[in-house]
Formats: sequence, structure tokens, C-alpha cells
Amino acid sequence: MADPGTAAVVVALIIVVALTVYLLTGGADFGGGAVWLVARGPHAAALRELVLKAIGPIWEAHHVWLIVVVVLLFVCFPLVFATLTTALHIPLTLVLIGIVLRGAAFVFRAYGLPRAEFRQRWEVIFAVASLMTPLMLGVTLGAVTSGRIRVDPVTGGVVADYVTTWWQPFPWAVGLLLVGLCMYLAVVYLLHETAEPALREVLRRIGVVVGIDVGLFAWLAAYLAADGAPQLYHGLMHARWSLGFQFVTGGVAVGALVALWQRRYAVARVVVVAQAVCMVGGWAASQFPWLIVPDLTIANSAAPANVLQSVLWVLGGGAVLLGPAFGYLYYLFKWQREQYDGRTREGGRAGAAPPPSRSIL
Repeated sequence: MADPGTAAVVVALIIVVALTVYLLTGGADFGGGAVWLVARGPHAAALRELVLKAIGPIWEAHHVWLIVVVVLLFVCFPLVFATLTTALHIPLTLVLIGIVLRGAAFVFRAYGLPRAEFRQRWEVIFAVASLMTPLMLGVTLGAVTSGRIRVDPVTGGVVADYVTTWWQPFPWAVGLLLVGLCMYLAVVYLLHETAEPALREVLRRIGVVVGIDVGLFAWLAAYLAADGAPQLYHGLMHARWSLGFQFVTGGVAVGALVALWQRRYAVARVVVVAQAVCMVGGWAASQFPWLIVPDLTIANSAAPANVLQSVLWVLGGGAVLLGPAFGYLYYLFKWQREQYDGRTREGGRAGAAPPPSRSIL
């Protein structure tokens, strides 16, 4: 069994992996709501319908990765959990409200009163909640790296005024960056959900604009980090690994835009995912070994060794159950649906009942 220090680092690494998977899955679903919100022009109705059809029951399952993060913080880093939920209770409450409103709006739109005005009202709530949730998650992440949350080393009490901690330019720049990244992922995923040339062209143009915006927001966040999050800025700009990291991240970002511009959608999907992974990885590497800058590190906030080691055993067993369950879920709502669509286009199986709607993945 790993020693306590190694076990704590492994748990922290699992938290980063869970956050990355949540961005690539649940984040893309949030981005679908943002795409719905900006849809304009003669293809707006078709594009919005595509977004709503693409978000099936599987999107609720994506929240399991956020639950994993919350539970691991609560059990393995209880002081970090208490500090975050105290100092950042306002943005975190808005995140919860956004998640609940989004799910409720989606269900009421599908099964509520069939009148058009009611459906449109729930669609607006769905889109606004889809925008608000990643924005506040990004603000929370920005506040964690800002160094403005202080913890009394003797009492463990939080030294913060609960508003100015996150009401700063840098956390909001991170929030905008996360919204753009979620929308970018949604666009490249949606390109594979339709074979309609006109809709693909609309999505391609949105993707190019959003991809450029993501780059601008990334530069804005990096610029504001010099004063707003000095530790993060030092890691990204002056660490031994930072030059190579910047080169790789910039390369995949440019590659994604070129692939979209040239309509190479399969390539675009891969490089946009790689861009998202690089951005999360850069944030995590710059933050290491702090969980909340500058007082709480992985080492000084970890739970006792027997707790960490028990959690790792449980995570190993849980992965055995979770992996096949997710595989079967994707089989039902992705692969099986594609098979049905293919048969329908070929004119076969007339009258067969369609499977449930699919995820945007």
C-alpha cells in the first residue's frame, strides 16, 4: 500500500482526472445550452432542435464525475472541502441552482404543457442555466487559485469576506474561458450529430468564432493572472515545463481551428478534446502542490493514512462497476441509436419504435 503522502497525491490526481472527464462530457452538454442561446438566422430553429435532441438521458449521468470530486474532497481533504463551501458558498450555490434548473427545465419542456409559450419559456431557462453553471464553476476555480482565500493555521477558520474573494477580474475571466471551452466542445460534438450540410456549415462558423474566443479568453486570463493569481502565473510562465506546455497547447489550438476551417470534423473533434485536456493539465500542474493557494497543500490538508488507503481501495472497486455501466449506457444511447438512424435512412424497419434520444457525445 502507498505511503500517506503518495496516497494523497494519487487521490488529488484522481480528482483532476474526474474534473477533466466532467468537462469533456457534462461540460459539452452545458455548451449545448449555450449554442441554443446564440442560435440565430434561418437555421436557428433546426439548430436548437438538434441541440435538444442530442441531449438525452445520459447527460444526467455525467454529473457522477462532479459527485466523485465532491465526495473525494469531503472524505480525503475535509479542511479543503470546508474552506471551499464556506468562502465560496455564493458561486457554489449558483452552480447547484443552475444544475437543478437545467434538469427541471429539460424535463418540463418535454413532458409539461404542450403549448408553445410554455415550451419556449422552459427552453430559455434551460439555456440560461446552461450558461450560468459553467460560468460560476470557472469563477470558483479562479478564486481557488487567486490566493485570496486564507485559512487560519491554528483554528482552521476561513479568513475571507465571501464576496471579494471571487468578485475579481481573474476569476470571471476563468469563468468566461470555461463557458467558451464548453461551447467549443459542444459544437465539435454536434458536427457529428447531423448530416445536414446547412447545419454543419452553421456549426462550423460558430466553432471558428468560439475557438478564437477561447484563445482570447485564455490570453485574458493569463494576463490577469499576473496580479490575480501570481502562483498560477508563475507556474504557467516560468516553470521548467511551461515552455513545452505552451507550445503543445498552442499547437493543438491552432490545429483545431485549421481542421474546422478545412471541414475536417473528425480531426477537429480529436484536437479540441486534446486542447481541453492540455488546459486542465496546465492548471493542475501550476497549482501543484496546493489545493487552495497559499495555505492548503495536498500534504497539510489530507485525511489520515488509513482513510486515504481505504478510499483508494473503494475507488478501484468502483471503477470496475462504473466503467462497464458507462460503456453500456453509451451503447444504448449512442451506438444503438446510430444503427437505428442508419436503418431508417435506408428505408428499413418501417414502424419500429425509436430508441431514446442520445447524448451529444
